[in-house]
Amino acid sequence: MSNVERSRFARVAALVGLFAVVALWSAQAAAPRKASTPMHKPAAVPVANAPPVPLLWKVSDADSSLYLLGSFHMLLPGDYPLSKEVDAAFADSKDVVFEIPPEEMSSPTLAIRMGQAALRGDGKQLDASLPPATTKRLDAWVDANEGALQKAGIPGQMLQLFEPWFVGLTVSIVEMSKQGLDPKLGLDQHFSADAQAAKKPTSGLETGDEQIAFLDGMGEAEQVQFLDETLQEAAEGSKEVARLHSAWRAGDADTLWNGMAVEMRDEYPALYKRINVARNDAWVPKLEQRLRASHDGNTLVVVGSLHLIGSDGVVEKLRAKGYKVERICSACKSVH
Repeated sequence: MSNVERSRFARVAALVGLFAVVALWSAQAAAPRKASTPMHKPAAVPVANAPPVPLLWKVSDADSSLYLLGSFHMLLPGDYPLSKEVDAAFADSKDVVFEIPPEEMSSPTLAIRMGQAALRGDGKQLDASLPPATTKRLDAWVDANEGALQKAGIPGQMLQLFEPWFVGLTVSIVEMSKQGLDPKLGLDQHFSADAQAAKKPTSGLETGDEQIAFLDGMGEAEQVQFLDETLQEAAEGSKEVARLHSAWRAGDADTLWNGMAVEMRDEYPALYKRINVARNDAWVPKLEQRLRASHDGNTLVVVGSLHLIGSDGVVEKLRAKGYKVERICSACKSVH
């Protein structure tokens, strides 16, 4: 696979991986539940794999700490069990914070709200906004994936009712699902179930509607480019998503940063600032407030890995403010 192809797939995987709401929407679209139904922890298949090396940092002030855990929002059964270090961080925390609150994660209205936001408001079908070559790629992809779309509750013809960003995400989710990646196995779902079982309070750094607004705020040209590249990548194979998942399993922050974030930052600077940097900047004061107020215990924070790594990540932003920061990773060769 060429560097250009890897760059494209990295951007798509980055965009999907940034938003918990995308993975949660895909899970709910396939199997909607009643609002009163509690979230249950999915069963993991026992395997001989070593646990994933965690992207886990501890940020401390004088009397309390935040454990920052980098999530992959769609995982494989073989990604469980998690490392003992992650289990220990959960046990040492009095509460758990996610990108969006668990009550939104389990609300069937989440998928409805995302679909409503993505509906076209111009009275035209999707094809009217697409170049002929993109329309041809979309038709071919729909023909090849009609069964998967039906299972997700979105028949191929229905895609014509939506904006390109939503269709691009649908393509990405279907392609990732083909590799066995399952939103029901994402770390968000896992720790929401664990917190519920342990009766630990939970909360979110933003709302599902805020995440949807970030996606829906993409310009039309940017949306069409995103969809077109997603379709090209689907035709070329899924090696890059597998590479990024492997990097997450290895706790390889450098590969995730250089192979995903830097390319997205350089090639989609406005989008990168809106969906990564701006959100990180909004989260840091909220996390600082927890450090100042959490004198009675520590907090586990579970967010998409891209939000934690690199110079724009929450970890470095908190380090720059003078907090003590340490990578918790006994399997790592060096501490980052």
